[in-house]
Amino acid sequence: MSIRVLVVDDHAAVRAGLVLILGNAEGIEVVGEAGDGAAAIRQARALRPDVVLMDIRMPGLDGIAATKALHGDSVAQVLVLTTFDLDEYVFAALRAGAAGFLLKSVDAPRLVEAVRLVAAGENVLGPEITRKLIKAYAEAPVKTQPAADRRLDQLTERELDVLRCLGRGLSNAQIANELFISGATAKTHVSRILTKLELRSRVQAAIYAQENDLV
Repeated sequence: MSIRVLVVDDHAAVRAGLVLILGNAEGIEVVGEAGDGAAAIRQARALRPDVVLMDIRMPGLDGIAATKALHGDSVAQVLVLTTFDLDEYVFAALRAGAAGFLLKSVDAPRLVEAVRLVAAGENVLGPEITRKLIKAYAEAPVKTQPAADRRLDQLTERELDVLRCLGRGLSNAQIANELFISGATAKTHVSRILTKLELRSRVQAAIYAQENDLV
């Protein structure tokens, strides 16, 4: 079954380029296009794509607000693709529930790979975004979070091992190789960790691991 993608960007030429790249990729089908956040929400709710490729800066409703709405409705996974790597955009997109954040400078093979990973439930961040994210949290004031400590106590030893791997930015396949478990088992552990820690994504789990000195 093909991965169904909705492409959202306010520039028609950019949309056309993205549609061409994804439409030529094996196993990916572009099911629609939208030029602003409001249209993206309408299209996504109607078409039920697996992945929404979302720009941030658009007229009317922007990509952050649209991402928050789609994530809240569990309509689709959102992969943000933007020209801007400003801190406020990165953090706002991740808080809104984006499964990935890439810059438009990404090459075509990496974009196709990111769409496939996001559709499979993985999180994707460009290397420059990962560095920015870790740096920002490393420099942030330490906060006492007793509730977080209690949630951490709910994890099994194996789940703690997986969380440490997430803190290092490992994918499910890499976690499986590191811990000598199957990919399906790694995916199950990640899902349970997110539920127990009340986190939205692997990215948030990685940050949590960093904040709690697990890596």
